[in-house]
Amino acid sequence: MRITSVVLAAGRGRRMELGENKAFASVGGVPLLALTVETFLEHPRVSEIVVVVGREEESRVAELFPPSSKPVKIVPGGKERRDSALAGVEAASAEIVLIHDGARPFVSAALIGRIIDAVSESGACVPVLPVADTLRTIDRDGFLGSVTLDRSTLGRMQTPQGFRKDLIVRALSSCSAGVTDDAAAVLALGEPVRTVPGETINLKITHPEDLELASVIAAGLRHAP
Repeated sequence: MRITSVVLAAGRGRRMELGENKAFASVGGVPLLALTVETFLEHPRVSEIVVVVGREEESRVAELFPPSSKPVKIVPGGKERRDSALAGVEAASAEIVLIHDGARPFVSAALIGRIIDAVSESGACVPVLPVADTLRTIDRDGFLGSVTLDRSTLGRMQTPQGFRKDLIVRALSSCSAGVTDDAAAVLALGEPVRTVPGETINLKITHPEDLELASVIAAGLRHAP
């Protein structure tokens, strides 16, 4: 069964305060987007990669990916994340699609494999991390509330999120434009979404300090035995 990885990199990443798409930010001397896509390019079960980028950025992104044995399609995104995800999924030629944040550069081959296996069995799957910290409500004045949330019923969502292509096309085509999570679109159809364990290192680069941490992690991985 063919697998397409859809990597979303059309957002501006304004919280990074870079003045441009954070996809081009350097992580240990390598553009963030190139580092993210690398694992999918090297994964033996992934057939192709679709990279969704901002309009007018296609040519610049194309320069990050020289010709290889695995096709890399570059398509323009839309106004909302939902629109970009749908554009990427519709460009995919495989039966299973993995939708991944372009700002998560340390996804492992093992996690990709777990997602593919689960989607093959269940049709939809997301990686989830347990919540380790105590979660309490906070009132409008900034004081702690009296409610402590049950951590055992909560999970921190990650990507790649995997789906049968026909299912996720139907879900994204019918959900509201403000949906920020692909699994939520599938759940809105009444379809189940399986979970598998995520990975702590699979962090998302969102703030300037995240970029510094990513550079340290990248250097450590390069020197790992």
